[in-house]
Amino acid sequence: MDVIVAGGHGQIARRLLRLLADAGHTGRGLIRNPDHAADLEAVGAVPVVCDLESEDPSPHVRGADAVVFAAGAGPGSGPERKRTVDLGGAVKLIDAAREHGVSRYLIVSSMGATDPAGGSESMRPYLQAKADADAAVRESGLDWTIVRPGRLTDDPGTGLVAIAPRLDFGAIPRDDVALVLLESLSEPNTVHKAFDLVGGDVRVGEALRAL
Repeated sequence: MDVIVAGGHGQIARRLLRLLADAGHTGRGLIRNPDHAADLEAVGAVPVVCDLESEDPSPHVRGADAVVFAAGAGPGSGPERKRTVDLGGAVKLIDAAREHGVSRYLIVSSMGATDPAGGSESMRPYLQAKADADAAVRESGLDWTIVRPGRLTDDPGTGLVAIAPRLDFGAIPRDDVALVLLESLSEPNTVHKAFDLVGGDVRVGEALRAL
């Protein structure tokens, strides 16, 4: 499997790229900064320099089997970059996937994106951008999956999660988010599904099959 991962230098993306390599797949990470290429190569990924804000990712999507959108403007960015990266980048990759017949599309969203108005004032621009990106994915005609993790931690992954269309807010290790993305790529039951994700007591595969 050849998988394009947008936001390739992000913490979840690098974990996913390592898992893809360990499983014998090809992971290609889109990065904005060429200096980050060595970090991707270190986890067995192929670095692809492409700034989603200013460039067309379409040439890089050609030949892929799946796209994972794990990019984000980051907590230090303003509302405008939330729109251009978290929303605009996702839409660019939707268009590229359609152009090249890449039907499988996973997006990392956020718990709270189903109700942006319910978030704090500082979080609303981020949650609204995620909500709009999720809506674009749902309407894309692709074989989409929307993953909405709770508060991200750097705790070691356990492989045990709680997954459902709606959950109470909680935390989830980035390791386990990456594992959910990996297993979702090959789990047919996740197609056209959107779900919240937090730490729990069910193995990832079992939780995905139970959706």
